[in-house]
Amino acid sequence: MPLLVGTSGWQYKDWRGQLYPPDLPQRLWLEEYARHFTTVENNNAFYRLPAPETFAAWRGRTPEGFVMAVKASRFLTHIKRLRDPQEPVERLLRHAAGLGPRLGPVLLQLPPTLKADPAVLAAALDCFPDTVRVAVEPRHETWWTDEVRTVLERHGAALCWADHGSRPVTPLWRTADWGYVRFHSGAATPWPRYGHRALVSWAGRIAEAWPDRGEVYVYFNNDPGGAAVHDAAAFARAAARLGRTVTRTPDVRG
Repeated sequence: MPLLVGTSGWQYKDWRGQLYPPDLPQRLWLEEYARHFTTVENNNAFYRLPAPETFAAWRGRTPEGFVMAVKASRFLTHIKRLRDPQEPVERLLRHAAGLGPRLGPVLLQLPPTLKADPAVLAAALDCFPDTVRVAVEPRHETWWTDEVRTVLERHGAALCWADHGSRPVTPLWRTADWGYVRFHSGAATPWPRYGHRALVSWAGRIAEAWPDRGEVYVYFNNDPGGAAVHDAAAFARAAARLGRTVTRTPDVRG
């Protein structure tokens, strides 16, 4: 299976002239995005959960084989802080069901102030059916324990490998037979771009951890100035040079 490479979101006005033709109406940006990428991470659901009809419309506007990862609502992760997860998880999945076969993993990004609570995490993961992949991005150092790793492994949930400043800020644990990687901001110029060496290093880490048949979702969240578009394409080229099968990315350089 391929390495699925995309960006975190697609509705960025400064991507005009980068990914989107200057005269293309914003209402057609998703279709244009899907011409160049096979996957996207949907961050809209984090701030306000879209209606089921909206998810269904996104399915209709994207081609067969397109995959949309969904960032779980901050109501679950930041307000409830994973407690009483049943209703928020059920609501998320009920709405996202409109994506049908386009639905990819669900991302649980935890608040940076949330300290480790393996039991609470396990209870939240229990609410997801086995048919839904879940990635977890903790952001407090107390989560890096064997107990937390075991909870993720037991549920087949992927620890999200995260990068800030062109370096890993999470352990590089492989907790599932699939992976999830997020690039938040690089250390190259112009900000927040990633340099060639950083992208090559990350391609190597992923290639060492997963065989080519393992699915790994890779999203660039450094959207200002179209950095995510350029870095996703450069990363894909670096991974392909290592013999990895990579989904389509746009032919952008520089």
